[in-house]
Amino acid sequence: MTFVDISDGAMYLVSPLMARMLDERTILALAIALLATGSSRGDEPHWAYQPIARPALPQVEDAESCANPIDRFLSQQLEAEGLHMAPEADRATLIRRVSLDLIGLPPTPEEVTAFEADSIRNPQSAFRNLVERLLASPHYGEHWARPWLDLCHYADSDGYLTDQLRPVAWRYRAWLVDALNNNLPFDQFTIQQLAGDLLPKATIEQKLATGFLRQTLSNREGGADPEEFRVKQILDRTSMVSEVWMGLTVRCAQCHDHKYDDISQREFYEFFAFLDAADEINIDAPLPDEREPYEAALPEYHRKRRELVAPLATEIDELQRRWEKRLLEARDNPGQDWFWDRQWELVGLVWGGGLGEGQLEGWQIVMLDPKKRSRLQKDRLLDYFLPKADTFDRAKAKKLKLGELSGKLRELKDKLPKVTRAPMMMQTQNARTTYVYLAGDFRDRGEDVSAGTPGLLPPLKTERRDRLALARWLVSPEHPLTARVVVNRIWQAFFGRGLVETSGDFGVRGTPPTHPELLDWLASEFIRSGWDVKHMHRLIVTSATYGQTSKPNPKSQIPNLQSPLRLSAEQIRDSVLRASGLWDARLGGPSVKPPQPDAVSEQGYHNTWKVSEGGDRYRRAVYTWVQRTSPFAMHVTFDAPNPNHVCTHRDRSNTPLQALTLLNDPVFFKGAAALAERVQREVDGNDEQRIVYAFELCLARGPNENEMAVMTNLLQQLRDDPETEQPWATLCSVLFNLHEFVTRN
Repeated sequence: MTFVDISDGAMYLVSPLMARMLDERTILALAIALLATGSSRGDEPHWAYQPIARPALPQVEDAESCANPIDRFLSQQLEAEGLHMAPEADRATLIRRVSLDLIGLPPTPEEVTAFEADSIRNPQSAFRNLVERLLASPHYGEHWARPWLDLCHYADSDGYLTDQLRPVAWRYRAWLVDALNNNLPFDQFTIQQLAGDLLPKATIEQKLATGFLRQTLSNREGGADPEEFRVKQILDRTSMVSEVWMGLTVRCAQCHDHKYDDISQREFYEFFAFLDAADEINIDAPLPDEREPYEAALPEYHRKRRELVAPLATEIDELQRRWEKRLLEARDNPGQDWFWDRQWELVGLVWGGGLGEGQLEGWQIVMLDPKKRSRLQKDRLLDYFLPKADTFDRAKAKKLKLGELSGKLRELKDKLPKVTRAPMMMQTQNARTTYVYLAGDFRDRGEDVSAGTPGLLPPLKTERRDRLALARWLVSPEHPLTARVVVNRIWQAFFGRGLVETSGDFGVRGTPPTHPELLDWLASEFIRSGWDVKHMHRLIVTSATYGQTSKPNPKSQIPNLQSPLRLSAEQIRDSVLRASGLWDARLGGPSVKPPQPDAVSEQGYHNTWKVSEGGDRYRRAVYTWVQRTSPFAMHVTFDAPNPNHVCTHRDRSNTPLQALTLLNDPVFFKGAAALAERVQREVDGNDEQRIVYAFELCLARGPNENEMAVMTNLLQQLRDDPETEQPWATLCSVLFNLHEFVTRN
């Protein structure tokens, strides 16, 4: 095969024979025909760029089977084919399905029994009552945080070779879980994540939301070009924002005009400029138990600090200004003095001890006019400078006893109650110019640009050109993409694939919607509801479409919309923990490190995996530490995405390695033993009663006659085998390895 380059620069793969046979005019005609199928540059705008119009509800013959408007759109298509919806799933399947879909956990036997009883008493409202209970569960936010962590490629480390740690990254995850549990309207959810720091009188929580933008990779290795990797971060954020909210591959225009969508390279860098004007920073963000003692001690700390510094303030200030001047000279004249090159590098890359502080935060403070520095910035820079003063002016530092002063300040600070710091974004205090990078090379600057949005979309209606303006533009009612993209991902979460299958690409090269009117109705409903996410979840799961059986319908020539879905890595692990009784249900907090083979972490650069103690071993999988260079092995095996990249849709696979993991991974091995102990402890009866209970814990149903016969026979064989030490544990391991256990029907 060979590539043929046509006039628009696109490459087409053809056989060598065809390449020889086709002349240039034929190839060009073929290319034009291909492009015409998806070009956004024609007279008719691409469907995704057209305004969202709320379509009228279709008239259908079997209206009684429609639980809400969603069903009407789908029934219309079925009736046109002479088909009907599949029957409703049984009660046990429904509760397990909706529990896994809304909170990511299987139901307990008690919950199944209560639902079945309520279905008899209140057949019309039992399922809705169940849905409301699940939507109100604190575990709802934990489950729905996971897709957002995929979207921002959350991790607890930097990436790249040294993959340094980010011990406070979890503060964004904590904000995310709370925001989802509280059903923060999606427009506010968007604004806070992209520009919470720019809101009037922004709270700490609103600032923490911008941790969404802090999930890009960072390179704090010695010798790395800081500007190169800062630009890489902004490119990543630009691509992430456009893909998450607009479903557009705008980064295709980084080096040249977009080949398919009408986005020029200049427009890409205008969009880039919104995020180029923001800097990383870490702020004091006390946890609830830290806030009161910290704030009470702060006034006395500042008083004593002033007393220590005041006698030498003038001389220290003069010396520090000289030191800062040398640093800035090194910045402007790299390569002339290796010592000062290194000092400048250290200020930017090892600020705060290298423990996840804002990338280049030290540089930002040094470059800032001293009159504009906050008290915290002044104090932090002074604390950094004092122990280094003797390398700059040894005689002056010795005369002023700056080493002694540094020790006293450190001792004073050590007595201050500890407070957790957290990552966020802030509008840069050192204005920078954004350029078009020619061929995408940050070293080759073209014309300078101001912040702006792509011309194929509605224009900004404000003179403001910052992240807050960008966020408000994304969730403006006239924006044609955001609502469509978000409801499509919601649909994807419940049915395995979106109405638009390419959930990260709504451009002309993406797939068209299978049900365009339904997509627009859902998008318009999302906006009409006040961007209410739980309303959309409730609407979908209470539809007849969602409640259909996933069993094949012999009367239908098309597959049911409802189909069996392999559980995610996190759901499989959480299901084992909940069924076995090992699960530690605490919400929030720092990331934890469950047991895994030592060989996994050894693949990384000086990575260590110290297994968490006690209940932290058995927290929900959403709290598992994410090390970019060596992610948690069990999650990787079950298709967790690469934490270096945005993921809008996970793959689902079924591999031999997954089967081996289900048999031998520490959590499954320990879980089987714990489940065996649980069924024997909690059921005061015979083997059959215990087998029934084990089935109910794992599958939300009891065994049928054939299954009971197989399991009782297996148990007896295990007991008769002298090499089997734990017959019940082996039986429970069989349940964990069932297709039904790792599948949502």
